[in-house]
Amino acid sequence: MLAVKAQDVIGICRHLAGCSEEPGRTRRTFLSPPMRDVHAYLSSWMQRTGMSVQVDDAGNLRGVYRASSPDRPRLFIGSHLDTVSDAGAFDGVLGVVLAIALVELLEHRPLPFSIEVVGFSEEEGVRFGVPFIGSRALAGTLDADLLSRVDANGRSVADAIRDFGLDPSCVGHARADDGALGYLEFHIEQGPVLDGLAIPLAVVSTIVGQTRLTSTFTGSANHAGTTPMAARRDAVAGAAEWITAVEALALRTPGLVATVGRVLTRPGATNVIAGMCEASLDVRHASDDTRATAVDTLRRTAQQIASRRQLTVRWDTHLDQKSVAMSPTLVTALERAVAARGVPVHRLESGAGHDAMILATRMPVAMLFLRSPGGVSHHPDEIVLEGDVAAALGTGLAFLEDLAEAHG
Repeated sequence: MLAVKAQDVIGICRHLAGCSEEPGRTRRTFLSPPMRDVHAYLSSWMQRTGMSVQVDDAGNLRGVYRASSPDRPRLFIGSHLDTVSDAGAFDGVLGVVLAIALVELLEHRPLPFSIEVVGFSEEEGVRFGVPFIGSRALAGTLDADLLSRVDANGRSVADAIRDFGLDPSCVGHARADDGALGYLEFHIEQGPVLDGLAIPLAVVSTIVGQTRLTSTFTGSANHAGTTPMAARRDAVAGAAEWITAVEALALRTPGLVATVGRVLTRPGATNVIAGMCEASLDVRHASDDTRATAVDTLRRTAQQIASRRQLTVRWDTHLDQKSVAMSPTLVTALERAVAARGVPVHRLESGAGHDAMILATRMPVAMLFLRSPGGVSHHPDEIVLEGDVAAALGTGLAFLEDLAEAHG
């Protein structure tokens, strides 16, 4: 039964990958038109499993499977429905599809707690440059500043909500009630560890903290042929020296990852010395102190390089997220559920950010990783294995039974 259901889960994820803003590849950003198709498909399925379904005013798809009595607490299970550009079929959406499949496997049998399946409207940060719009609403931290952020077309988050037929003034109503049992998120690992260990699943122990910044080196644009090398104030050269320092620091600091993933130069002509170079910086570590020290070091290094090269450097911080430990109680229960399926129990830190870290401010959280064959994610070649999906479904059922016994 679980093997057949696993095939269904994978098929549904691949079908939803076709709900895209771009023909031939998957791209589904915050409340873009194809999100309506995703909502329609999943809503119909959720209703057939016995859930009552709504879309809240932050655009989150929410289905509630009622408990045996109305005064019982609620367990949230979910992930995100948006994607990066040119995405695979499983990042985010697999967690939502698995959650609905779990409810379907209950076959309308009531539990001593309600289950709310949530498909978050946004997690990736593609459209507005800031991630977790959907889970921030559930956590009650979607504020006016975020609602006012604009996309490349000058439309704000609030505008996008209105364009979708929702009311941005009511996003506060999306906040989860107090007293939740917790939040469980299924997600592909997005890395090579489980594949290297030949293990299908891992229980997440911690989501590492991360800082995202932009550094802007400013010098003086000038003619590439007539300006002597010693007289140049080359912003690109300064940024390049700093980028190698970023890599060097990460290589000598255990557990630290630091990435410059985007570089923009102006004026951007082949025969003009760049007067400005903008470079992103993404720094992550399980220890917030180590991460903060690394960011401070890299900022000082940038300033030293800029001063020596007669440049200036400016910083803009976009995200400063602390590391988030999973709930010890839920982690233990999830490990029991993994063991009950005969799967080796393995704990793993998450190097990527997830909605669970946002919801940790409101309720206990836990995550279960599924193996990413080849370590591939955020790419059309992203896949999952049927056996791993079946193992995740079995683990989910065992986890629900464990909670039912504890709260019956």
